[in-house]
Amino acid sequence: MGLLNLLFKDPIAFILIAIPLMYAIIFHELAHGWVAYRMGDSTAKSLGRLSLNPLKHLDPVGTIMLFVFGFGWAKPVPVNFNQLRDKRKGMIAVSSAGIIANMLLAFSALFLDRLLSPAPSGMLTLLLYYFAKINIILAAFNLIPLPPLDGSKILMGFASPSIQSYLFRFERYGFFIIIGLLYFGVLNPVINFFQWMILSFINLLLP
Repeated sequence: MGLLNLLFKDPIAFILIAIPLMYAIIFHELAHGWVAYRMGDSTAKSLGRLSLNPLKHLDPVGTIMLFVFGFGWAKPVPVNFNQLRDKRKGMIAVSSAGIIANMLLAFSALFLDRLLSPAPSGMLTLLLYYFAKINIILAAFNLIPLPPLDGSKILMGFASPSIQSYLFRFERYGFFIIIGLLYFGVLNPVINFFQWMILSFINLLLP
């Protein structure tokens, strides 16, 4: 179900999902640009993309798709890998940054929920839950090693030129393969594993 349907059926639930989803995507893209900047590429900074302003990141088509179908995207932060001080390590670090940012945000939301429990109101608990869940889903989704997702660029950082070329050839089919994987729920075990991993770590910190 798209978010547009949810807006008419349950406006509060819409806000609780739409705002965390928007900022989970923004932090994901911001992390790519910030790590690239730290490693020598100032492209994102020069274009004003190192910002929390949603207007800097939201893609019109991706936003419409998100609201209508519940699946969308933001404008990718531009990165010139040739400007990185170490192209191979830079590709891995920059591509991993968004995934790591989402995992840290998910951890922070679940940790705060556990720390405040049972004090938080029902709405705050829901907000923290949705924010954590959305970030976990984004992290798992972007780990798929298919172009144009981050997982493919991480793999390219470790791969030989011949494998990199092979992955590039997949880019024209990547979107359709990704849609198929989502439709058949292939990511569900990964999402459940990430959530279990975060909660297990929190249990160690807050027994």
